[in-house]
Amino acid sequence: MFVRAFIERFPNDLVFATSADDVIKAQKSGRIASLLGVEGGHCIDESLTILEMLYALGARYMTLTHNHNTSWADSATDERKLGGLNSFGKEVVQKMNQLGMLVDLSHVSAEVMIDALSVTTAPAIFSHSSARALVDVPRNVPDDVLSLLAKNGGVCMVAFLSDFVSEEFVQWDKNKDSKAPGVPPIVTVEHVADHVEHIREVAGIDHVGIGADFDGATNFPVGLDNVSTYPLLMDTLTNRGWSAPELEKLGSGNILRVLRDAEEVAEKKPDNS
Repeated sequence: MFVRAFIERFPNDLVFATSADDVIKAQKSGRIASLLGVEGGHCIDESLTILEMLYALGARYMTLTHNHNTSWADSATDERKLGGLNSFGKEVVQKMNQLGMLVDLSHVSAEVMIDALSVTTAPAIFSHSSARALVDVPRNVPDDVLSLLAKNGGVCMVAFLSDFVSEEFVQWDKNKDSKAPGVPPIVTVEHVADHVEHIREVAGIDHVGIGADFDGATNFPVGLDNVSTYPLLMDTLTNRGWSAPELEKLGSGNILRVLRDAEEVAEKKPDNS
């Protein structure tokens, strides 16, 4: 497995992790905890057995869709076919709960978000999505869903992509193929901070995190294009009045709590072995 081989190649820096405790141990040893995820439910090929196999290999979260629909769930960026989750899609969510695999709602339609949150018995996540109230694109999360996420105990991890966090950039991007697209608007850390604070306002401090999506795009705010720039966001939020404990929740505390909660739900399932 490529990821395992890569981690083993750099044992002083990386450590394979499958639980919240593994992450804490990695941090204490000064190494980076490496968790596996699956982006897109198409990877299970409509098989709960394959889902179980992915979990056995170490996967601890899965987005229900990617950019296109599966046969059992609608994507945010594809034509609506089901209007949410079908019966098999609900079985997938339930099986993920039983296994202790986080249900990731980034990339899914708003209807699937609502359906999944009504089915799951464990906290769900948005691993890389921002606030739709600020930038109205399908990949962002509506306020009504953020409110449901808070009741669910989950977390929305803010993506940094310029076309997620800046309405001006979205409009420019729509016209960039025209004869006179103009200069792209400048997107800054302040745009990202606005989304973090909006999600905090709607869902609460315990339900917001960071999911930059550096591996998924090229357009990022000025000075915020790799993990070494995270302190810029933290400093910006500090200047807006955030405390150190609040920043700790944003940076890692909330997602670790969700991972631990999902593990506890799995342990209570009678068919989990």
